[in-house]
Amino acid sequence: MNNITINCDNCIMRATTTCADCVVTFLCDRRDDSAVVFDLAEQRVVRWFADAGLVPTLRHRAEATA
Repeated sequence: MNNITINCDNCIMRATTTCADCVVTFLCDRRDDSAVVFDLAEQRVVRWFADAGLVPTLRHRAEATA
């Protein structure tokens, strides 16, 4: 099963203006440290919504690990 895990703690866009317009922020407005996990079907739906202009696109970019 293909999953994407989004954790704001490892996003290089964290604390930028891009973060304020992130689909994760838009959907969840999370204040805790938990990750948001989308399965493949949910990723498709979010992409369809973004393509239709209904939600911002996913802008999460994981930082490089050493």
